[in-house]
Amino acid sequence: MPRTRVIAPQADGAQESTRTVPNLREPRYSQSLERGLAILSCFTAERPTMGIADIADELGMSRSTTHRYTITLVALGYLEQGPSRKYRLGMRVTDLGMAVLNSIGLREHSHPPLAELRDRCGYSVGLCILDGVNILYVDRARSFRPGQSKLELSLHPGSRLPAHCTAMGKLLLANLAESEREGLLAELTQTKHGPNTITSKRALREELQRVREEQLATNDEELAAGLHAIAAPVRDSTGVVVAAASMSAHTSAISSSELIDALGPYLISTADSISSALGYDQEQ
Repeated sequence: MPRTRVIAPQADGAQESTRTVPNLREPRYSQSLERGLAILSCFTAERPTMGIADIADELGMSRSTTHRYTITLVALGYLEQGPSRKYRLGMRVTDLGMAVLNSIGLREHSHPPLAELRDRCGYSVGLCILDGVNILYVDRARSFRPGQSKLELSLHPGSRLPAHCTAMGKLLLANLAESEREGLLAELTQTKHGPNTITSKRALREELQRVREEQLATNDEELAAGLHAIAAPVRDSTGVVVAAASMSAHTSAISSSELIDALGPYLISTADSISSALGYDQEQ
């Protein structure tokens, strides 16, 4: 779509810096809405909180204009202001994301089999999709086992985690087309989160190759000490991996080999059940 660069004057007398907006040739196009959405887009996993000056500099808007839009977004529940007077995304944004996920049927089809797997095995289970270099939780069923709460990490639908140090993230990265995978790896910063986080691009590529071959990913204290997990692929009707199902446990409760060998088949069966509900034919 053709794009044009515009300079928009402000009511407070300030001049906005040059910005790129869609050239829709549409008189009903709302620049106010565009700016509000641009403010929401500034918040990322790497920058979850921002001040007015940060947002204004990021978008090239005056601070007074930025403040006016930000206050409106707070009033509507799309932003929240913390004690430091900086802003973060509000729960209304999560509601929108969950509505999108529900509309494509992932959460609807995943929750019953995930809950059944949690009840059968006793460990926390979840379903994630890839969101850039992060994973986004679509659904989660927490363990009822004593002691499991110490590894929950306050995770819930809408939570994000780095892809490189999670079983689900590695599985989803491994199943991307090579060009897309390499593009994301180039963006990825392999920050160390647990004692065994893979911090080398070469080692991560080798790990992803193994996951592609085995179609079962593991996390051995890569996200946090004492936490390990396994993940299996969920496919859509065309066979493309669109999500990953996982099971996580504390290392004091079950060994890695038991988690993989004894409970891996149950996780794979659950992932296959969700795939079938999405229209995937296991024999194709």
